[in-house]
Amino acid sequence: MDKRTLLAFILSFIILVGWSLVFGPKQEQAPVKKEAPARPPGGEPTAGPGSAVGPVSEPFSASKELLPAAVPVPNEEEIEIDTPLYRAVFTNAGPTVRSFKLKKYRETTDPASPLIDLVSLRKEMGDFLLIGFDNHSAGKKQNTVFQVEESAIHLDAGSPEKELVFRGTTPEGLTVVKTFRFYWDRYRIDLHVDVTNGSQTPVEGVFKGNLKAMPPADKGGYYAFVGFALLLSNSLEEVEVEDPSDEKTLRGPLGWVAYEDNYFMTAIVPDLPVEGTFIGRHLASGILEGTYVQPTVSIPPSGTASARYELYLGPRDLGILKDFGKDLDRAINFGWTDIIAKPLLYVLRFFNDYIHNYGVSIILLTILVKILFWPLTHKSYKSMKEMQKLQPRMMKLREKYKNDKQKLNQEMMALYKTYKVNPMGGCLPMIVQIPVFFALFRVLGGCIELRHAPFALWINDLSAPDRLFHFPFQIPFMAPPYGIPVLTLLMGASMFIQQKMTPTPGDPTQAKIMLFLPIIFTFMFINFPSGLVLYWLVNNVISIGQQYRIHKKPA
Repeated sequence: MDKRTLLAFILSFIILVGWSLVFGPKQEQAPVKKEAPARPPGGEPTAGPGSAVGPVSEPFSASKELLPAAVPVPNEEEIEIDTPLYRAVFTNAGPTVRSFKLKKYRETTDPASPLIDLVSLRKEMGDFLLIGFDNHSAGKKQNTVFQVEESAIHLDAGSPEKELVFRGTTPEGLTVVKTFRFYWDRYRIDLHVDVTNGSQTPVEGVFKGNLKAMPPADKGGYYAFVGFALLLSNSLEEVEVEDPSDEKTLRGPLGWVAYEDNYFMTAIVPDLPVEGTFIGRHLASGILEGTYVQPTVSIPPSGTASARYELYLGPRDLGILKDFGKDLDRAINFGWTDIIAKPLLYVLRFFNDYIHNYGVSIILLTILVKILFWPLTHKSYKSMKEMQKLQPRMMKLREKYKNDKQKLNQEMMALYKTYKVNPMGGCLPMIVQIPVFFALFRVLGGCIELRHAPFALWINDLSAPDRLFHFPFQIPFMAPPYGIPVLTLLMGASMFIQQKMTPTPGDPTQAKIMLFLPIIFTFMFINFPSGLVLYWLVNNVISIGQQYRIHKKPA
């Protein structure tokens, strides 16, 4: 039993360390942004108002990288969209999005810090979001400069939805109308693309969406996935393209395509899942590019083809994504613990709806989980206490049969049977709780609800490590900012107390190793989010109380 307990602790430690190394935040260098090549003399002229040089991007190809030069576009207009949730800037060149700032989220906990902008590209680095019709016409493509009547759109609370309409015509005689519909209370934007063939011959092409983003140097949350995600054949696929020139292609019924960046995401959601192709690339400039191509359509003369989309630009908030529909909430993925983690997150949100403090909500959630597992934990501690009583007899048997392991095992089994003790009674209840523990680990380590969420005193961000005071010098094993990790030290102390109360193994070497584990865990937790450390601390305190009650109870 002692060896099994030690093995369980060591395995847990290895898993936690390995997980934190693989999924924990890494200090990455920001990719070097390449200078755009100079435009050659006699280059292609820029389209004027009302005219268009075809669809919004290159023909369906992913064979090479093109960094557009920062050439001024004549008659380009910017349209500001202002709602209670965001402030966006659209341009009629494309059309595309130049800026999309979320009013409820800032870059740091400082109330004066800049708003989070989902557009991570400078203008000369390419277009953040382009959706249109590609008719495979020859020659280099440039963004269409569309006609637009609105110069600004403002929505207050309770305002009806408003539309922004872009109209353009290509040299081939295609009339393209893109209609964006905005809502005051949603991050959702409806997009209708209508293409009418005004020529005398049929036109073939594809409806196509393109997403580009510069991934952050610091990935943020402990388990935040940065990259492209898509719902393919009703299954979530997370596409990682980490190396320059890396390219991945997936085909099948696509429910939605998204770029996830830390705690936020941008998604293209077609009206209905259709067979399509997704190509994810990591450009040499460090930019991630995702291209979503729908099946080829043929538009007869005077005919019209249409595509309907819902766009989502906002936080990776489970409740908001659930309300959006179209299974977009499946973008929040807690791995193999998903079936447990999401209900726990809902409970955490439920507590916060009434308490308005996620730190207190974590404490209540921890208490609730401990109550649910109270019978199993009680049985485990009771079994460990009974095993401790047998330690003297077990030591005598080990000494007596130290050269005959088979006889030793037989005598041990007889001893357990005589005193009706289950040697696995202390381990099995703990094993049952492991999935819940890891689910909480995932939820508290990466959910947006804890981002910049204050608790009390010096803890003003439950998604960041706790630091009391900030030191100008570095501290070994500690990620910046440098300070006193008070909550982590309290957690380590609680683990030490818990270990002292736990029945010690018969082997003195094992006992010393067990007492050394709290120190290891303290160093490991020193850079964990304070919300996760708070959970572990409260869990330890409750366990100490439960152990105390078991020890004081008469046999």
